[in-house]
Amino acid sequence: MTVTDPLPRAAPLTLHDDRLFPAESRTRDIARELYETVRNLPIISPHGHVDPTMLLSDEAFADPTSLLLQPDHYVTRMLHANGTPLTELGVGEGPLPEAKARKAWRTLCANWAVFRGTPVRYWFDSELGGIFGVTERPSAENADRLYDQVAERLAEPEFRPRALLAHFRIDVLATTDDPSDDLSAHRALAADPTFGARVVPTFRPDRYLEPFEDGWNAAVDRLAAAADMDAGDYNGYLRTLEARRRFFIANGAVSADHSHDDVITTGLEPEEAARIYRAARAGDVTAAQATAFRRHMLSEMARMSCDDGLVMTVHPGVLRNHHPATMAGFGSDTGHDIPVATEYTRALQPLLTRYGTHPNLHLVLFTVDADTFSREIAPLAGFYPSVYVGAPWWFLDNPAEIRTFQRSVSEIAGLSRLSGFIDDTRAFCSIPARHDMSRRLDAGFLAELVAEHRLDLDEAMDGLSRLVTDQPRAVFKL
Repeated sequence: MTVTDPLPRAAPLTLHDDRLFPAESRTRDIARELYETVRNLPIISPHGHVDPTMLLSDEAFADPTSLLLQPDHYVTRMLHANGTPLTELGVGEGPLPEAKARKAWRTLCANWAVFRGTPVRYWFDSELGGIFGVTERPSAENADRLYDQVAERLAEPEFRPRALLAHFRIDVLATTDDPSDDLSAHRALAADPTFGARVVPTFRPDRYLEPFEDGWNAAVDRLAAAADMDAGDYNGYLRTLEARRRFFIANGAVSADHSHDDVITTGLEPEEAARIYRAARAGDVTAAQATAFRRHMLSEMARMSCDDGLVMTVHPGVLRNHHPATMAGFGSDTGHDIPVATEYTRALQPLLTRYGTHPNLHLVLFTVDADTFSREIAPLAGFYPSVYVGAPWWFLDNPAEIRTFQRSVSEIAGLSRLSGFIDDTRAFCSIPARHDMSRRLDAGFLAELVAEHRLDLDEAMDGLSRLVTDQPRAVFKL
């Protein structure tokens, strides 16, 4: 008599050794050889959104849903697009009751097919298989079994945040922080002799540069209180920002991050900037005045970077919170930020005219407008010593767009003008998966150059190693 399984046999979850490598056999062999030289190098993550208090408390993760599903808007937005309400996924909520966490996980597994062909699928396969030892492809039938398997691992000491950070070989991890933050978590981590990684804050001043936004006045007051300074006039406001930048630097920060609607950097005369600031503090600023002030302040941020050395990263061209009802119900960073076309060449000319050749300025430019990489950003980085090309991010951090980026940008600006990979994620366990994807794609790209006799193998090995570790360390002054 034949004994059969009581449940349908699940399809295997396979992490193929040659994933993302070129299909042509000779080039694939070269890519394998290149990849092996960097696969175990430490991860340098100079821009991301992991909460440092998670590492400080080092408490066990509550459940698979809160770790792998809730914080990852790449995942939740695709499920929402296919008909799943965000309420079913715990978006915008804190810790979920076990029944709701399990139900959200079932929804993820039952809708696994929506991730086919996406980088989300690649990252998730790598997380489930590479970290938690899952060998079955998720489905409605095995959802509870996989939930239990991951939950059991999360209860083990080896799967607490600090142990995973070490297992992932993360050497440097940058967070994103409000300029009024006291950075106590960063100080505590830096003072802990048992903690081996370097966790650095990032100065994110966007809300303080947008006087037409709700709450701007209160935010400036809070910033001044944090600096113990008077921001009653424009000069005091500048001194307050400069003081908080110094505070961040004293606590390990190496960069400031900026994300506005555009990167126009037309400056104002000091008297006009002071006049607009007074109007804003009085609540009488117009939208046009506020936009002119923010564009002026972006140039001021570059001036401050020349003075204090903070790397300036710029992530423009996103219409934030596109769906008002989702914003009202779930808050920001919940999957409904949509790219818009962005111009760089004319927009940055005022800033680069003033500071583009300053030896202390590192300006890293990102975009979600794919054509802009080769048309504008790469040529700017190919002339200005201060400008570096940021990695493809957000809607462009997928294999197809990364390959286009490699072929177009590298030939214009050269490998030395690239920032190295940026994971830009809140999803902690996706960090090694994202960096592994980048290393495999870079190995494949350089293997093609070797196969075409455009590079020797030793040059490709050196170039790949530099992209993985040396370049982000140099660009972000680590």
